[in-house]
Amino acid sequence: MIAQRLGFQDKVSEFALANGLLPADRVDGKLLVALSGGADSVALLLVLRRLGVNVVAAHCNFHLRGAESDRDEKFVRELCDREGVALVVKDFDVPEYMAQHGVSVEMACRDLRYAWFAHLLTSAGCEFVAVAHHRDDNIETFFLNALRGTGIAGLMGMHPRNGRVVRPLLCVSRTEIEDYLAGMGRSYVTDSTNLECDVKRNKLRNKVLPLLDAEFPGCRNALEKTLSNVLECGNLYAEGVSLMRQIVCDEVNDEGEVVIDADCLLSMSNPVMLLFEILKPRGFKKEQCIAAVRDIRSGGSVGNRYESELFVLRVYRGKLKVLLRREDADEEFALNLNAGLVCEPVDLKIEAVEGGLSDSLGIDGKRVIALSNDVLKCDRVVLRHWRDGDRFSPFGMKGSKLVSDLFSDLHLEDREKAETWILDADGEILWVLGYRASRHFPVSPHAPGYLRLTLL
Repeated sequence: MIAQRLGFQDKVSEFALANGLLPADRVDGKLLVALSGGADSVALLLVLRRLGVNVVAAHCNFHLRGAESDRDEKFVRELCDREGVALVVKDFDVPEYMAQHGVSVEMACRDLRYAWFAHLLTSAGCEFVAVAHHRDDNIETFFLNALRGTGIAGLMGMHPRNGRVVRPLLCVSRTEIEDYLAGMGRSYVTDSTNLECDVKRNKLRNKVLPLLDAEFPGCRNALEKTLSNVLECGNLYAEGVSLMRQIVCDEVNDEGEVVIDADCLLSMSNPVMLLFEILKPRGFKKEQCIAAVRDIRSGGSVGNRYESELFVLRVYRGKLKVLLRREDADEEFALNLNAGLVCEPVDLKIEAVEGGLSDSLGIDGKRVIALSNDVLKCDRVVLRHWRDGDRFSPFGMKGSKLVSDLFSDLHLEDREKAETWILDADGEILWVLGYRASRHFPVSPHAPGYLRLTLL
């Protein structure tokens, strides 16, 4: 039994050191341990203690299992008292969080748990938070992701280290964990919900994997090797994507905006997957990347737009441009045309001029325009940003024109378009500030007066 315990500890120690899962300073550095009271977390706490790691335990009481939840907390408190380990406990209102955020029980518990851990890392002065995921958990994750239709990232399973979350037990199985505790004569609590097959992970754990064990003896060892191989391939894949990203991206800024050379992207062996890898962190779906690549391959669909929560992707003149969505795109600023000077959101000078319009007044229809006094009768005059579908009637031209077509004619960049202001009176666009005036509210040479607007 002693040899068995030492074998377990040596295995965990070697894995933890190889993957940088322990505090750099084993004496003064502290590790936060997520302690539920189950076999996995108890083994994690004990093995780290016996490896000389300075630990602080954290226990979440979600109060979802009545007396069983209170039993777990009592067990954890007694364990930490016996081991001389500092313990912090927090009670959570899971139903309230679910109602506020519209998420499942599992997701609510996960969100609450990790948000608290992130806070504790600072308040308790810990370098990492250690969680008790083991080899069999990792195999379950592999199957769950595969059944969802994942890519290589999902098939890589759990990582030994993800930011400040570390998993020192990924190298050992549940059986090894139970044998380790039995050899030390240590007990643990069991979550009764783990025995129910009401969620997919429990179905895999309690039904599918035992069947695989019976039909394919040693399959978990083989799956562990597969996960290790996929992890290595995934790391190589990530390095390749990073190199290709540097080749196809013309510009990247600190806000996550990026400009991609379309021809360069198409020269890659799999442009859709490369584009998806670039845009996935920005919230785009693979279907959007497929459509964008189809646009640039067809040579048409200039100006097509795809959106994620925070970004806009546009296909424009041989480029794919990913820009932050403007939060003020729909914001409108009421404009008082009787005012002498407007400084928000643009610097605009408004003058009341007596007499008719003269050719010598420098009105260019771009930065300076003239409007008849009839515009003062409009109920709603606003400054706003350009929106898809906006049309106006340019001065000196019959019919109407899309504002987006004006932008294309002027070869404006997406950032320039997004920052352009529109003067709108009762739903009619009177002026694309800085570029073109409309023919609405013209001033005749014999008018008693008019308004002169100057973009400063």
